[in-house]
Parts: sequence; C-alpha cells; structure tokens
Amino acid sequence: MKIKHITPMGYCYGVIDAMVIAKNVAKSPDLPRPIYILGMIVHNHHVTESFEKIGVKTIDGENRLAILEQIDHGTVIFTAHGISDAVRTRATQKGLTVVDASCPDVLITHEIVKKRLADGYEIIYIGKKGHPEPEGVVGIDPERIHLLTKVSDVADLSLSGKIFMTNQTTMSMWDVADIMATVRSKFPQVIEHSDICQATNERQIAVAEQAVGCDLTIVVGDPRSNNTNRLAEVSRDQARVPAHRVADVSEIDPAWLTAMSDDAVIAVTAGASTPTAIVREVMDYLTYFDGNSAARATSQVTYEEIIPRGAARDLTKKRERRLDVLRKQAFEN
Repeated sequence: MKIKHITPMGYCYGVIDAMVIAKNVAKSPDLPRPIYILGMIVHNHHVTESFEKIGVKTIDGENRLAILEQIDHGTVIFTAHGISDAVRTRATQKGLTVVDASCPDVLITHEIVKKRLADGYEIIYIGKKGHPEPEGVVGIDPERIHLLTKVSDVADLSLSGKIFMTNQTTMSMWDVADIMATVRSKFPQVIEHSDICQATNERQIAVAEQAVGCDLTIVVGDPRSNNTNRLAEVSRDQARVPAHRVADVSEIDPAWLTAMSDDAVIAVTAGASTPTAIVREVMDYLTYFDGNSAARATSQVTYEEIIPRGAARDLTKKRERRLDVLRKQAFEN
C-alpha cells in the first residue's frame, strides 16, 4: 500500500493567526479574566480542547449574539470566522474586553458587502446555513442579504434593481460556480465577486488533481469544518475517488485498509483547521499499517503539540498588510 501526501494541505495562515492570537491572550497578564472564545476559535475540537487546557474557555452555540449573553465579564475572543456588527456592539455594551481573531479574508468580505449595501445593492450570499461565517455576513443587514446554500434556493429569490453576489470563503469552488451560473441566468444584471480564499482554492484544486487514480482519499479534519467536508466532496465529485473524513487516527477503520490490494494508493489531505500533529499521526499510522490488527488506534497527540509554540507575537501589522493587499484586489481592480 502506497501513501500519497497531497500538497498543499492543513493549516492556513488565518487559522495559525487565530490560534497565535488566542495563545497571546492566554499568556497576557494585562487582560481581564476569565477568557472566553465566542464559538470554536477554528472548527477543530482538538484545538478547542487544547485551549481549555491553558485556561481559555469556548462558549459555543448556533447564534453568536445569543451565546454572548452567557458572558458577563472578562475577555472575549472573536473567532477566525468573523462576527456581525451587532455582536461587536453588544460586547461593548456589556463592558467586555474584545480581541478580534477574524481572518482578513473574511473581514474583506464584510467590507465589500457593506460598500455594496451603501451603494444600494441587494446582496446574494452563497454559504452554509448555520455556519458562523455566513451568520456574521448576513448579520450585517438581514433584510437585504439573502443566503443561498444550493442551486434550488435560487428559485425562491424575488429581487429587482441592483444585485451583488459573493460567497463564504470555504465553499466548494464548483458548488459556488454552479449557484452563480444559476443566479446569473435569472438575474443577468448581477455583479459577482467570488470570495473563495486562496488557501481553500489551492487545497481543493490539489485534491481534484492529485487524488486522481488513487483508490481512497482520507481527509483529516473535524466534522464541523466546512472546508474539510468540501475536500472529501471534491475527492468524490471531481477526482472520482471515494473518501473518508476522519477527525484523527482513532476514526480510521482498519477494514478500509485490509480490503485493499498491496499496490493500492491512498491519498491523504487535511482541512485548513487540522493540527499538523494530528495529520502527522495519521500519516504514520497509514505508513506502518501491517494489517495484523483489527483494533482502532488511539490518538496520542497532546495539547502541547497543538497550541502554537514560542513567545507572544504581535500580528497586528502582518494582518493589516494582508488586508491592504485584499482591499487593492477588491476595490482597485
């Protein structure tokens, strides 16, 4: 059995930044306690549990504005997925210290949408219902931002005048293209802006191209991670290779492997929020699998291997530079 390491895979810069920001907060003696993350800092339970170990508590739920009411004092960290203005305002009203770990690629979507709203546009936003990134964007103006999840949703839209269309950064590029084509057919006046982030785009193309001809793709990542689930979908729909998503090595069924021939090729990739140590453990298990045990493995990765190492790093200037680049691309082209 041969293992094919698909590249690129795993952590993106937005996830790394969010985790470093959360670690910086935990290490800072100047920020009020307790420290909360409003939702999962990134969609991976290993990461969430690791931050709990260093005193950063996650408050999770479907609605960020509602779960914010559970926090009465201390410091609240906004996650990489972005947040609505209503949540920011309420956090200020409650007197909370706020630290924003929103990914710049999400923040630029908020800026683009706000500009189009100010110019009189209705907004069509393609995203996953219940995901915090669409929640943050739609929350800008729920009356004028219309969420689409699938092609069939377009039939229910009744809009006129100026229309602008964009999307969640971690959607399947093929799904977005199909929905945009359907919207374009119904509303030919629509102005569209694809906002699939670079990391998502690169990882999806890598699977679509590099998994071709393999016998199985294993995608390592949390079940709540949209970009992880899309990678499994890309393997099945674009590379025509069956895929299993696993949160870690413990979810690999040995029967998947013993059923394969000696010359089988297994492709391995990982979602953008999957810790490198978790991916490495999966790769090692597959590499040394001998077929003699029917028992599932147990993950031995510790929280110290997941929390970013090193001293506190101020990412403010780096994130501002990234936003400046994204603004030039969005508003000057």
